[in-house]
Amino acid sequence: MLTPLLTAVCVLGLLTVVPGPDLAIVTRRALVAGPRSALRTVGGIASGLLFRGVLTVAGLAAVLAASPAASLTVRLLGAAYLVFLGAQALWQNRRAAPPPAGAAARPAAGGPWRTGLLTNILNPKIAVFSTGLLPAAAPPHLPEAWGMALLVLLHVALTVAWLGGCAFLLSRAGHVLTRPRAGRALGRTTGVALIGFGGVAATASG
Repeated sequence: MLTPLLTAVCVLGLLTVVPGPDLAIVTRRALVAGPRSALRTVGGIASGLLFRGVLTVAGLAAVLAASPAASLTVRLLGAAYLVFLGAQALWQNRRAAPPPAGAAARPAAGGPWRTGLLTNILNPKIAVFSTGLLPAAAPPHLPEAWGMALLVLLHVALTVAWLGGCAFLLSRAGHVLTRPRAGRALGRTTGVALIGFGGVAATASG
């Protein structure tokens, strides 16, 4: 049955496009140093995701396999995190669109790959995703470790596609992609969808 996997892909896709430090640093690189530097930054971010993913799958899967109560707790925490992100996105769009993702970003020090790697590893959103959302969204018809590993790879692929596309487009038409109206629409749609997926994750069996 593909429904759980498709749901997980939708969740990962929404989380990928939510603005955060990774998008901010890629935006900065694209606008200041061009698409090549931005793409190297994306490579560093992908490396950070893989590093966190391997550690999470290796350690968390063993804990969840030994304790159904721990599995349920982590799944509910992941669902709560989705609802929180959704509510946050809606709140930020109450009055006006948030500033462009790179507006507050400072010039990055060091090479682009290293900057992307450190930005991702030190991103608290990714830490919560790794420990809370992976078990909640993992397809129930797969073993826990395999399901989480699959989601890690899907998350990396979606992140590279999204940030790579943003790097290419922002270097040519950043003024179009950061219009306030587009930001408000994206924020509202993302907020509602994340809250809905949070409810699905909380009530799913397994």
